[in-house]
Amino acid sequence: MDGKKCSVWMFLPLVFTLFTSAGLWIVYFIAVEDDKILPLNSAARKSGAKHAPYISFAGDDPPASCVFSQVMNMAAFLVHRSLPSRKGCHSCPPRGFKETSEHAAKLLIISLVYSAQLIRPRSLWALVVAVLRFIQLKPKVLNPWLNISGLAALCLASFGMTLLGNFQLTNDEEIHNVGTSLTFGFGTLTCWIQAALTLKVNIKNEGRRAGIPRVILSAVITLCVVLYFILMAQDIHMYAARVQWGLVMCFLAYFGTLAVEFRHYRYEIVCSEYQENFLSFSESLSEASEYQTDQV
Repeated sequence: MDGKKCSVWMFLPLVFTLFTSAGLWIVYFIAVEDDKILPLNSAARKSGAKHAPYISFAGDDPPASCVFSQVMNMAAFLVHRSLPSRKGCHSCPPRGFKETSEHAAKLLIISLVYSAQLIRPRSLWALVVAVLRFIQLKPKVLNPWLNISGLAALCLASFGMTLLGNFQLTNDEEIHNVGTSLTFGFGTLTCWIQAALTLKVNIKNEGRRAGIPRVILSAVITLCVVLYFILMAQDIHMYAARVQWGLVMCFLAYFGTLAVEFRHYRYEIVCSEYQENFLSFSESLSEASEYQTDQV
């Protein structure tokens, strides 16, 4: 893969995957160090012992809860914006201001990495991925409902991530569990929708190369979700916790694969003068997307 032909935007899903996974493991090690949870390699959980190593228990008490909250909120934001952009012309708009895609991408990635240390968690990152992916696929699908469904599903999953990060288990178990259901349920649905879109759209004739691994990951994620709830129902908590960690890592790996398509695209920020004759919302989106450039 020639770096000169790759857009800097390919690093967006990779940064999301690496920083979110690193943040979650930091939460885990803090909780283990503070004796809040058992290590994942523990043989079994004895009655009355520390909590099983569920992610929710790991991020339930300070200081781990502070890191967990920041990780989940920032992740939700970036995932929403990471989903791929629209193919358009290479010409510039007749008037207005245009920021080059490479410069904008560098600024966004640097600011997100920095804010990940200062602001609230990474659930917001999911929103970034989702919007960009929707824009990328919009001109390439004849029936828009599958693309719209993918965007809506990931938005709901991102919202669930913010609930997980902001409502710890012991503070509000009901809302926290709603967040878990939204994240795992709509996250799994998103994976299948994006896998189908990948095979159907076949960007740069890479549909099979990117789509088959996504189908496999989607199947593994679905299996993990089913196993997780079965083990939870049977109170086999140590195995359920291990499945949960594997499930989350598969989710993150899935979003990392979006770098395959993101490397072909660049995104431009266009600021135009106010016009008296308003365009409809759909016309405005269509006009703006004409300046999204498809890179080879």
